[in-house]
Amino acid sequence: MHKDILAIADTGFIGIEEIHATSIVPKKKSKNHSLTKDDKKRNRKISSERIVVENVLGDLKCFKILAEKYRNRRKRYGLRFNLIAGLRNFELD
Repeated sequence: MHKDILAIADTGFIGIEEIHATSIVPKKKSKNHSLTKDDKKRNRKISSERIVVENVLGDLKCFKILAEKYRNRRKRYGLRFNLIAGLRNFELD
């Protein structure tokens, strides 16, 4: 990933900040310490930005192009992916 790209990840990617400087990861509560109100507010803001991407990925998985192994010609993968993404965008309009 390019160093200028902002990466917004979920809690499964804790530690990515050390590898990629421009990344945002929500803060997890520990066993002994709960989150502060500011931490909860920050986590809610991060998740509200991520949900848009997660919904798009979920829609693309309905077409099985991301959910399963692609078994057709590799040359046409990009074309089919763009067509499915175009259908999804057309549905939004």
